[in-house]
Amino acid sequence: MSLLTISSLTLRMAGRTLLDRADLAIDAGRRIGLVGRNGAGKSTLLRAISGELAPDGGDVRFSARARMAQVRQTAPSGAQSLLDTVLEGDPERLALLRELDVAEPARLAEIHERLRTIGADAAPARAASILAGLGFDAAAQARPVDSFSGGWRMRVALATALFAAPDLLLLDEPTNHLDLEATLWLETWLARFPGAAIVVSHDRGLLDRAVDSIVHLDGQKLSLTPGGYTEFVRIRTEQAMQLGRAAERVAAQRAHMQKFVDRFRASATKARQAQARIKALERLPVIDTVIEAAPTRFSFPEPQKLAPPILALERVSAGYDGVPVLQNLSLTVDMDDRIALLGANGNGKSTFAKLVAGRLEAIAGEVRRSRKLRVGYFAQHQEAELMPDGTPVAHMERALPDAPDTKLRAQLARFGLDADRADTPSKNLSGGERARLLLALATREAPHLLILDEPTNHLDIDARDALVRALGEYEGAVLLITHDPDLVELVADRLWLVGEGTVRPYEGDMDDYRALLAERARPARTEAPTRRDDRRDRAETRQQQAPLRRQAKAAEVLIAKLAAERAAIEARLADPALYAPGRAAEVTAASTRLAALAREASAAELAWLQAEEALEQAS
Repeated sequence: MSLLTISSLTLRMAGRTLLDRADLAIDAGRRIGLVGRNGAGKSTLLRAISGELAPDGGDVRFSARARMAQVRQTAPSGAQSLLDTVLEGDPERLALLRELDVAEPARLAEIHERLRTIGADAAPARAASILAGLGFDAAAQARPVDSFSGGWRMRVALATALFAAPDLLLLDEPTNHLDLEATLWLETWLARFPGAAIVVSHDRGLLDRAVDSIVHLDGQKLSLTPGGYTEFVRIRTEQAMQLGRAAERVAAQRAHMQKFVDRFRASATKARQAQARIKALERLPVIDTVIEAAPTRFSFPEPQKLAPPILALERVSAGYDGVPVLQNLSLTVDMDDRIALLGANGNGKSTFAKLVAGRLEAIAGEVRRSRKLRVGYFAQHQEAELMPDGTPVAHMERALPDAPDTKLRAQLARFGLDADRADTPSKNLSGGERARLLLALATREAPHLLILDEPTNHLDIDARDALVRALGEYEGAVLLITHDPDLVELVADRLWLVGEGTVRPYEGDMDDYRALLAERARPARTEAPTRRDDRRDRAETRQQQAPLRRQAKAAEVLIAKLAAERAAIEARLADPALYAPGRAAEVTAASTRLAALAREASAAELAWLQAEEALEQAS
């Protein structure tokens, strides 16, 4: 019997149908990634599963003896400690402990047996371990909940849900309040979780590494695909191609028959055959091809070139009220740099971003900026600064008061805000649409340096992919702060580690960083010197190989970029319209670039082979 059964479920919200007679069954222990476009109804479905929302039709059946847990939408509060707050996530344990004080002697043995069965003695250690994984050290765990900000308290809500160890765990964008380190920990935790889980997330890495199936909410229906997100995309693409080919065959057959009918319908001698063709036309199957919505596209305005470095820090200290948070910063940024900041929240990543953006003055040292340097700064907290009744056009006009309306709307259109959305008050925009507005505002003056602080929190997977593509084409420098390890690997070619009061280049890659975090999380224990030495030797080897791995990765990215450009040019050259009179120069330029691309691709492939061979020899 399934743990959760959804039968003919219909859900409506504000007069719009989100699900129409949808079906789904989830077995015990199955970890599901729930995906769909923004506004498709993913969060609403979770509310219906949890019982918060009554369905408009059909039903949701949950196994009678099973337990369900989800992250509360409101952050916890109160004077009790974080540890005690999380321990309340297991109400059975609390009830049994309270009953111990008043139970009759005959009942005591039964209570103790049940406490042993549910592992009550180990509960504080388990709760502490979860809190530590989410970024709370022992001292923080003893502090009152009210002493933390809202974002940190939402982590406590997540810890409480994880601690409950339910049969079914519901998580709606669980990484939005996490840093990269806590996200990596959560991936590992979910991959080992023995219960069932339904996870709504835009994080492709988490959906590949922590779930075993994908449920797609699309067209008011639910469809389940085994495997992670990459496998889901592969299968869906293959299905679309097959349906497309079938539709083409039927369309060709239909057109052939229709041509005969149109030609001979009025002919007395051919009337019978024409009628037969009409009946055959009616019997032809209707193929519903997989029609995707228009692909999401972002594009950044191109900045003018500046001589390197565009920014240089020399022994800089930065902080607040004269108290340094970061010290001895000596770093440079060029226009072709793609830098991701690593380090736990609270180590100073946002402080560094404000310093680079010019929103925070240095306490000591020298900051040198190119005279013409323009910086674009995106931070999710800026959403609170939007005027609720102001439309995107009004916000853009406020930022660019001298720009014509056409320019304002063109900048919004770069991020998918069409005419209707551009004239919608921001309070009526979705979270993803407000994030697009903030991106449009941050890049309105074609910045040479773009600082992105958690840019994907409210973007769906398609919009996130559009952001990655746009950053790949952007000609300026990027400084990235994100909880998404997959985004770091796709965008960044340099990693800087923020910790211990400074910022320094990190020579490893994300695999090295994962290994470093795992090593830090491993409990201290006494080891034989030989094992400790072996581990240190392996770490040193990975450190030495890091430059080669970066070279190989950079070559891979370049090969993919060149292949995409080549495909686009070949498509142009295959278009007969290109050969119209007066366009000879375009044909020559495209052909010349195509030849150059072949040479560049060969060089990139050679660089990749050399890096891979060097890595193999060094292993």
